[in-house]
Amino acid sequence: MLPIKVLIVDDSIVFRELLVQNLGRDPAIQVVGTARDPFEARDAILALKPDVMTLDIELPRMNGIEFLRKLMPQYPLPVVVISSLSDKVFDAMNAGAVDFVAKPAVSSRKQLEDFVRNELLVKIKIASSARISNIKKSVMLNHANPERMSVNRGNLVVAIGASTGGTEATSAVVRQFGTDIPGIVCVQHMPPGFTQMYAKRLDDECQIRVKEAETGDRVLPGHMLIAPGGDRHMRLVKVGGSYQVEIKPGPRVNGHCPSVEVLFDSVAKAAGPDAVGIILTGMGGDGAKGLLAMRKAGARTIGQDESTCVVYGMPKVAYDLGAVEYQEKLTDIAQRTYALLNKM
Repeated sequence: MLPIKVLIVDDSIVFRELLVQNLGRDPAIQVVGTARDPFEARDAILALKPDVMTLDIELPRMNGIEFLRKLMPQYPLPVVVISSLSDKVFDAMNAGAVDFVAKPAVSSRKQLEDFVRNELLVKIKIASSARISNIKKSVMLNHANPERMSVNRGNLVVAIGASTGGTEATSAVVRQFGTDIPGIVCVQHMPPGFTQMYAKRLDDECQIRVKEAETGDRVLPGHMLIAPGGDRHMRLVKVGGSYQVEIKPGPRVNGHCPSVEVLFDSVAKAAGPDAVGIILTGMGGDGAKGLLAMRKAGARTIGQDESTCVVYGMPKVAYDLGAVEYQEKLTDIAQRTYALLNKM
């Protein structure tokens, strides 16, 4: 199998050289070049034809977001953004990046080695198999107006799980929800610190209210709670006839914390048949068994279809397990969700 050809774009010569050294230790990776700004990167892309590009946002002569907006229509390429803690990363995702990692505050060689091995390498390998043509589809959806709730029962809940490509896919779905939608709980794989900014972004974009979840938050109609990134899982619990979330530390499940699996399992136990589960684009199988548990408990379940996924991993595993009742294009998931809720 041929190695993945990687182009590194960063204005720091020290950081570029450190990435070259550390990425090059993996036999599955071949660093074919580096660039310090988008103009050098453009020339390197044409000359070297990389499979994946890593991209810093803050660059001289042109920022990384503007570069992505110019690059992707002409030369679609899987891009992993390396970003400091800033909501600009979501502009980069909107411009066509596959995924992002938090730029480390490197104080030791071991820290950088851990960052490359545990985070960046994983993202590069996932990006190399991403469907680039589907990234902008989730951004440029021509939204229909889904059927609204005919009965607004307070004991219903919607659970969403997503990973690679999910920031835009989740946004595309929830932008179609109105304030009549039952309470939503969501796990989106994301580095610590970014989930709060993502929640704020969705809160500004959507009709529903969105916040990063805290223990004790009630799950209310027209509201969505997003699990905080880091080392804690989010679970749905029922307290006195109403739903709340519980955020507690725990080991990684399926390689993730928070894990979609943990959330979906808790929804199966707490809500049973009063839930709709939605599994969106993402690598691996996190959430597939949990979605199956939800379906076995009587919940209705939806999986994003292959034709609209950036990475058809999590929804495929769930579908193969028999966990997915309805497989839908991203454009149709909100409509299906309302249709199922109206029958409950």
